[in-house]
Amino acid sequence: MSADLSVDVGGGLTLANPFIAASGCFGYGVEYADVVDLSTLGAVAVKGLFLDEREGHPPERIVETPSGMLNAIGLQGIGVRRFVAEKLPALRERGAVVMVNICGSTIDEYAEVARILDDAEGVAAIELNISCPNIRKGGMMFGCSLQGTRDVVAAVRRVTRLPLVPKLTPNVTDVAAFAAAARDAGADAVSLVNTFLAMAIDVETRRPRLSNVMGGLSGPAIRPIAVRMVHECRQAVSIPIIGMGGIMNADDAIEFLIAGATAVQVGTANFVDPFIWGKLRAGLTGYLERHGMAAVTEVVGSLDLSTRDAGSAPEAACG
Repeated sequence: MSADLSVDVGGGLTLANPFIAASGCFGYGVEYADVVDLSTLGAVAVKGLFLDEREGHPPERIVETPSGMLNAIGLQGIGVRRFVAEKLPALRERGAVVMVNICGSTIDEYAEVARILDDAEGVAAIELNISCPNIRKGGMMFGCSLQGTRDVVAAVRRVTRLPLVPKLTPNVTDVAAFAAAARDAGADAVSLVNTFLAMAIDVETRRPRLSNVMGGLSGPAIRPIAVRMVHECRQAVSIPIIGMGGIMNADDAIEFLIAGATAVQVGTANFVDPFIWGKLRAGLTGYLERHGMAAVTEVVGSLDLSTRDAGSAPEAACG
């Protein structure tokens, strides 16, 4: 009998497996539908949606960096109403479990986008983007303030019955405190981490390589930091955590699960290998079989600290 890969990510939502296509790296899902069976993914977190259409930033918007990439797309998108009318029917037809990433410049805008999605057939959950590092209004304006996090999560919670998953920023000193604030305001789970605020400079022209000057760093370069932040949040909250940051193979994903993530999102890897999803499932199944585990839930939060003084780690890092 094959291992059970199903996971409960909160709010009554159970996924067939823990692998979710990360928002911003998988379009609206339908773009990949001819090469990926969307029904075999745990879920698809679609590209972030504002209330209205949005152009985003001008080029250059993506820059490759060592072991990662910078992006400053600026949350270009078609707006929530066009998504519901044009994209959501195709996702339903393909059997996708749809998590919709929502954005806003104001709390009222977040709430209105959520209200529209609450009435839409085929939306499984809302991922609340309060952490985008490359827009000037909204995003991190809420996600870098504990009170802002509480306020926007509570406002969206009041207008939707859907599972609510705030996406946390790593650009704070104590991410676990933000996980707790989101939980207290009504979140069913949290996802982390979004990209790290970063920049790159063309040394010949002495100009920023991104039109927005700064952007979000993703890819393998950030994975060890993201794993640490998932571990910290697991110590602070018991709600499900969806981990992400530089996952390129099954071992990377398993590392997040051991640290305390219930599920994971895979983003930048889609640009390298759009066929990664079957490899991830096979790798996780093989791991469970090798370790005599019947279900992926046995891996979640299984980090063994018995021979280490976990409390001394921060001092060691200070050298």
